[in-house]
Amino acid sequence: MKGRTIFIIISLIVLADQALKVYIKTNYYVGESHSVIGQWFRLYFIENEGMAYGWKFGGEWGKMILTLFRMGAVIFGVFYIRDLIKKKYNKGFILCVGLIFAGALGNLIDSMFYGLIFDASSMETFNVARMFPPGGGYAGFLHGNVVDMFYFPIIRDAVIPAWIPFWGGEDFEFFRPIFNLADASISTGIIAILVFQKRFFKNEPKKKIESKAAEFVLQDENTVSSL
Repeated sequence: MKGRTIFIIISLIVLADQALKVYIKTNYYVGESHSVIGQWFRLYFIENEGMAYGWKFGGEWGKMILTLFRMGAVIFGVFYIRDLIKKKYNKGFILCVGLIFAGALGNLIDSMFYGLIFDASSMETFNVARMFPPGGGYAGFLHGNVVDMFYFPIIRDAVIPAWIPFWGGEDFEFFRPIFNLADASISTGIIAILVFQKRFFKNEPKKKIESKAAEFVLQDENTVSSL
């Protein structure tokens, strides 16, 4: 795969991710939800202060550490993708790494700049954020929140059977996490590497394949948990 091709793919994903986030940010207030397809696919605007899929970590210092980690992962990714292309790795594998990189970059942009260029959105006052407000943004550099909006409550208002240990009788919903296009890009890249690892590394010994795939996925799972 040529460098220009992967650059175009990454750019399109990042542009689509950012365009959707800006639209949601400037047209929805936090907590606002609208149906797209019935009740099982909704646009539901939340702001994620921490990691992927709404997980949080470590308050303000944790937020800064996660943003710096994202930045380091993106910088590393530039050189890693260039090395993969130079060594002529499997095109599918390079594409998967590109998907992970695009997702990481998309969420990094939120963390770095959204606090500076948007004012706060509020559920209490139904305030929709403005871009480049006169009074400045809601947070400083590296302290922006990641915008999430995809919500797929395919199974709602269900109850786990009482006979199931530990969780019996509790409310159940599938799929609960709210995420964005960047998160989906990262998850798609990692899942594809796990599923197609033998095809991606078919010219290498089996043990080396398993070791390389496991090492790569472990590294990116650590990255994803912070994205």
